[in-house]
Amino acid sequence: MIRKGMKLYSILFGTCPKCHHETMYANKNPYVLSDTLKINENCSHCNTKYRMEPSFFYGSMYVSYGVGIAFAVAAFVVSYLLLESSIDTAFISIVITLVVFFPLILRLSRNIWINLFMSYDKELAKKSESNRTSA
Repeated sequence: MIRKGMKLYSILFGTCPKCHHETMYANKNPYVLSDTLKINENCSHCNTKYRMEPSFFYGSMYVSYGVGIAFAVAAFVVSYLLLESSIDTAFISIVITLVVFFPLILRLSRNIWINLFMSYDKELAKKSESNRTSA
């Protein structure tokens, strides 16, 4: 259902937005907190530069706010409406959800942000794949 060539693939898996061949991050695990936001400079397959300009990812803070609200609303709906807990318990579940998913929210917002400015390039992906197989 979700496959290479779709923006959603790059957003969910944190792959290069141009070729979808490798992760943008130095460490795939977002819960290694010292490496959560460490991003590679370029894609090793297609040489796409991830930081188009200094401070490029500052804009992802705005996306992060929206993604955090989505997680908080989901926690509230599950806790308060589906499990029929008290409003205090629902508030606690929102706080716990945001703390637990904070590294994922950070990465997801960066992935969304870079995918707003870059799109998948079939030709580039094919070229980088053919270069990799011939080497």
